[in-house]
Amino acid sequence: MDELVQRLAEGDHPVVTQRYNSAEELKQAIDRGYVLVKFTATKGGTELGSRLDPTLTHLQDADFTQSTGHVHLVGNLTLNYVKVRCIADVDIATREGKGHLEILGE
Repeated sequence: MDELVQRLAEGDHPVVTQRYNSAEELKQAIDRGYVLVKFTATKGGTELGSRLDPTLTHLQDADFTQSTGHVHLVGNLTLNYVKVRCIADVDIATREGKGHLEILGE
């Protein structure tokens, strides 16, 4: 098993979506169905892009016009040849939060 994948699958880690400069930019990315999430506690940071799963992603606690609340983002991708699910809970105002990976298979 890949060491980075294994480490990010154990517990929650700090994440940011600060490539988006505002809550509105984050909302636009969510509306497109593809979001970049960066795990900041790795060497140099690990930014992952994933296609969001609309059945698992939750936006009901977010107010993008007021930049308040949080989102629960869930998307699948392949990292270092391992299929994973990226799960991140992000505060709308700061675009920071916690996240982890779930290993789906190799």
